[in-house]
Amino acid sequence: MKVVHLNTYEGNGGAGRACLRLSDALNSSGAESKVMVYFQFKPSSKTGSFSNGPFQKAKAVFNILSERYLSKALTKAELKTPFSLQWFGRSVIDHPDVKNADIIHLHWINHGFLSPKFLAEIDELEKPVVWTFHDSNAFTGGCHVRYSCENYFKECGFCPLLKLSGKNDISHQTWLRKKKAYSELNCHIVAPSRWMANSVKLSSLMGFREVTVIPNTIETNVFKPYVKSEAKKILKINPHKFVLMSGFMPSKNDKHKGTSYLVDALNDLASRPGILKENIELIIFGNKDNVDMPEFPFKTTFLGTIANDEHLAKCYSAADVFITPSLEDNLPNTVMESLACATPVVAFQTGGIPDMVRHLENGYLAEYKSSEDLATGIEWLYHEDNGPDIQKEARRTILTQFSEAVIAEKHLLLYQSLIDLQPK
Repeated sequence: MKVVHLNTYEGNGGAGRACLRLSDALNSSGAESKVMVYFQFKPSSKTGSFSNGPFQKAKAVFNILSERYLSKALTKAELKTPFSLQWFGRSVIDHPDVKNADIIHLHWINHGFLSPKFLAEIDELEKPVVWTFHDSNAFTGGCHVRYSCENYFKECGFCPLLKLSGKNDISHQTWLRKKKAYSELNCHIVAPSRWMANSVKLSSLMGFREVTVIPNTIETNVFKPYVKSEAKKILKINPHKFVLMSGFMPSKNDKHKGTSYLVDALNDLASRPGILKENIELIIFGNKDNVDMPEFPFKTTFLGTIANDEHLAKCYSAADVFITPSLEDNLPNTVMESLACATPVVAFQTGGIPDMVRHLENGYLAEYKSSEDLATGIEWLYHEDNGPDIQKEARRTILTQFSEAVIAEKHLLLYQSLIDLQPK
């Protein structure tokens, strides 16, 4: 079975990583899987690119930058919520890898890649199309993160993100373009989480489509537990310290990452009786620099961006708890990576996180937007005597429900069922 995956970038962001991981899992299970991306930041042996020559690369850069900067110009800067216009795009149907595939699997296709017009065009190939929704954009008039907005239940319009909002605003016009394209495109939706599947069913654009819930996968031979005391020594941390970890990013672009809640929770934790501040250390990865960093109440080590997954796994293993304050997330890779390394997770009960974190079993699900409850989850693990069993349960969750073989098999069964439905 030949499968081609289409994604805007290689390995950039959660969708890019999830796409590559799935392709590797499918290849290991006997399929012939390939990832094709719109733009590569550097040459890669792991993916093919639709933008190889100088002219194609220049056009891709123009599309990407135009999409991003025009979106910023038309949306309210203070809201910091990702929004896509999808005015720019390119055709993919004449590429040999697309034409020769048995299954075309779409992933994150924004930033000037597949606009509604070029999505609809894929139906001309008369092949089964699968589309994994890594965020909400496919069924909204432009936003990638919805929060409490319910405009996508109808036809969008009156968008709270736009500077010029009204009945026939850009979100409504985009909704209409998507509606026309989707009426021409036969595709099967994969939702990585139950939350995403429920959101799709509520949408006016995609509510009538079939949806299958299949989680993302992870490299369980890479993201695996290391002895905590040894992992702490690698990071030059006292092995007797209780280590907090977070994938913190200064919230300049995406307010849904919940940075302020993390800061408030740690300040709350530090003030509680029985919490010895000198016994706790915070490690942070993922930040590009230390500019505009808030002050944390505990000794803090900034690891920066970690490109090596094996080293990242050791960082997860060094932590006694991984904290993610995300306010809306589909199936965040960091949560899955942490659990795979046997590190319990404390997070808000939101999005697809409850599909991975089992409350008081492999982590703690805090009340939504409650910094106090987030702190209570950390405190629970700080005082918990049953830590080793919680860590084992974290790893077991990944092996039984999210491992490569499990997720590849679910996709292959779906692919085959769609192929069987094709006219003979």
